Amino acid sequence: MIVEKQRITIPELRLLCGATLENVPAGYETYGRLNAARDNAILVCHYFSGTSHAAGRYREDDAKPGYWDEIIGPGKAVDTDRFFVISVDSLCNLNAFDPNVVTLGPASPDPSGKPYGLRFPAVAIADFVRLQKAVIDALGIERLHAVMGPSMGGLQTFEWAASYPEKVGRIIPAIAAPNFGAWLTGWLSLWAQPIRLDPAWRGGDYYATGAPRAGLEAALKLITLHALDAEWAESIGRGLAPGGDPADLASAPYAIEQALTEAACDRAALVDANHLLYLVRANQSYIPGAGAGARDADEGLSRITAPALMLYAPLDQVFRAEWIAAAARKIGAETFPLHGPYGHYNGIQNIADAAERIKTFLER
Repeated sequence: MIVEKQRITIPELRLLCGATLENVPAGYETYGRLNAARDNAILVCHYFSGTSHAAGRYREDDAKPGYWDEIIGPGKAVDTDRFFVISVDSLCNLNAFDPNVVTLGPASPDPSGKPYGLRFPAVAIADFVRLQKAVIDALGIERLHAVMGPSMGGLQTFEWAASYPEKVGRIIPAIAAPNFGAWLTGWLSLWAQPIRLDPAWRGGDYYATGAPRAGLEAALKLITLHALDAEWAESIGRGLAPGGDPADLASAPYAIEQALTEAACDRAALVDANHLLYLVRANQSYIPGAGAGARDADEGLSRITAPALMLYAPLDQVFRAEWIAAAARKIGAETFPLHGPYGHYNGIQNIADAAERIKTFLER
């Protein structure tokens, strides 16, 4: 399936913090066709380090398809012969320098042409949903057949159901708990800390002097290891990398260290450090239904009326299984486990295991 990134400008977007953004560029992708009744639309919300590229390829020779390509497409669980699927790049998208991403955030130029840096207003998960709603409104869609997405995309899914219950037919949040507490809040702080400790960060004012690359790469390594499971690490083993010398205390001689470094380096060139910090804070401050005034998770979840299928990874160390079970009881959701060696990332790497359950749920 060959897909195309589309772009729209939203004239005005009011943020949860009270600030207003004008002429907001938004990138989005669509798969399938909107029917005459405009009632077959499914919104897919992306995860922390993801983009709106949920399925298909931009070119035949692309190395990889979109992250949920195994379940989105003709004849698949999210059948694009039947449904019109939409995905939108978030505000402050992590991949600010990816040419296929259209976003607005601290790396973007302000009206004078200078990057905003930390002068860009704080954003919330509810603001990502408000941007999505503005795109969907512009497409003439009044109600979504379903909203779904993994991790941070799952948080957005809960936000849709809690803030716009009349707009959502059903939800499928994957590997996401809307009721997390201090433990994950602390972990998210650790994700950001290497950037803040890098002298090149300069309080967020580094666009003219050079990015805090060392801090950014360290942050990406930490996020990667936290999101994966010990079983994945054991597949690499405790051995030394080629040429590794454990007596050299200035080096990172082990194979697992090299694997994490390679993964971080592969991504760092497209990532903006300030955008990572903004996404961390948006996740830390998350409350489902905040866009409609909810003051805590219980209040927000009590607003959800849509049928829900919650997918979870039993060994997830980001959104733990017991939190997801508690949220499922609160909203009366069905649950389905995703097993495998990838921990939190089972919600992306092994999503095909839930294909039949997703297909059945969407067809009800």
